[in-house]
Amino acid sequence: MGIFQRFARIPLKSTYIWSLCRQYSTDLTAVDRALIQHRCVHNRGLGASPGNPGAAPPRLPFSRVTQEDLAFFRTLLPGRTITDPDLLKSSNVDWLKTVEVCPQGGNTGLVGGSVPVFDEIILSTSLMKQVITFDNISGILTCQAGCVLENLSNYLEERDFIMPLDLGAKGSCHIGGNVSTNAGGLRLLRYGSLRGTVLGLEVVLADGRILNCLATLRKDNTGYDLKQLFIGSEGTLGVITAVSILCPRKPKAVNVAFLGCSSFQQLLETFQCCRGMLGEILSAFEFLDASCMSLLEKHLKLTNPITESPFYIVIETAGSNATHDEEKLHKFLEEVMTSSLVTDGTVATEATKIKALWSLRERVTEALTHEGYTYKYDISLPVEKIYDLVQDMRGHLGDMAKNVVGYGHVGDGNLHLNITSPSKDPALLAAIEPYVYEWTSKWKGSISAEHGLGLKKRNYIYYSKPSEAVALMGSIKAMLDPKGILNPYKTLPDNIH
Repeated sequence: MGIFQRFARIPLKSTYIWSLCRQYSTDLTAVDRALIQHRCVHNRGLGASPGNPGAAPPRLPFSRVTQEDLAFFRTLLPGRTITDPDLLKSSNVDWLKTVEVCPQGGNTGLVGGSVPVFDEIILSTSLMKQVITFDNISGILTCQAGCVLENLSNYLEERDFIMPLDLGAKGSCHIGGNVSTNAGGLRLLRYGSLRGTVLGLEVVLADGRILNCLATLRKDNTGYDLKQLFIGSEGTLGVITAVSILCPRKPKAVNVAFLGCSSFQQLLETFQCCRGMLGEILSAFEFLDASCMSLLEKHLKLTNPITESPFYIVIETAGSNATHDEEKLHKFLEEVMTSSLVTDGTVATEATKIKALWSLRERVTEALTHEGYTYKYDISLPVEKIYDLVQDMRGHLGDMAKNVVGYGHVGDGNLHLNITSPSKDPALLAAIEPYVYEWTSKWKGSISAEHGLGLKKRNYIYYSKPSEAVALMGSIKAMLDPKGILNPYKTLPDNIH
């Protein structure tokens, strides 16, 4: 609905809406259209089937958005905002209206976390796209939550820095959404997760208070690290409005190797060798299987640059000395070739060739869209078990599935399992779930490595977390959002609400 820099509740005739504290912009037509569209989607039966844990739950007793509410929204356009926190205190006391809200960034998630289920008000961050500060000594960037990841990457590269995360959806996803889902991506092996690189957050709480923990310190051991509550909480505890994040220097030398392996065991041994020989310059270690390559060739007309293999690896090195890095990479490749861990390979050092090799990994998702309907699973497992799930799923489904493919991040044990069929197939889904979650739980994995739980997976949380932990999450939610207005029906299971 609106575009927010900071949020507060503004009273008018006992009706409330979250509003911008410093600036505000809303397209009312888009609000009306979004409300109608999402109501229609739900009325068609959005994921709705009795007994399906991923289905939309019954609507909770929130107020319904009315024509009076829409008329009220019109009175706010375009500039009726309050910026004085003292004046806003009274606005945040009475929130009996209990209009629920759905924070939304780039809306690139895959589990329904940023999509309204009923008639929630959409809080969009699309116009919150300013870089607030950047310190080129410490490498700390502070920006608004609506900044697109790719735009931040471009901004930093001009200053010889890079973002610590890189995602396939970087052209659309917002940094606020990345943080609220604790997104992983292609650089996690080198730079770690957002729980380590995010230094501070500005968050608006359910009652309108602004929690300013927008620190730019790498060390701060005073009390509880409150920002960690909001990283990965999917907008259910507060709305992230600004982020400070530690950014590494832009590497002066980048190399990408594309290799083939005859078995997943050889792939794992190659990974072990890679970590030992490449050490500090290893930036990424990704894999895709032969089925993925076939889809890339079939639908996107991409060319396999090496001999056909059951498995393919993308290795990226990034460092400050090209000669040093190339020497280390050459020794590593010589070792894995002579020991027959790798059957074939090619190396790219120029930007265009590097991009071409990376496209073989990054465009798998795009190729899958041409295969019909795709059931997607984002699984974290002990690295040696990653591909066992793909093979077991193929045996379990047999001819029911058109394709069962696997690709992902070997460096952090993250498998992207994709199962395709000509069209949406309830019988196929019933065969996949809960089998995939039971299998993952058996091997002490996580049913969501980096995509979050959202609407679709909220009731499967017990496969990854004990009931005591889930109950504590519910207590935290009740404390920070006692009315339950922030992104309802998401993340936590139905029995907690």
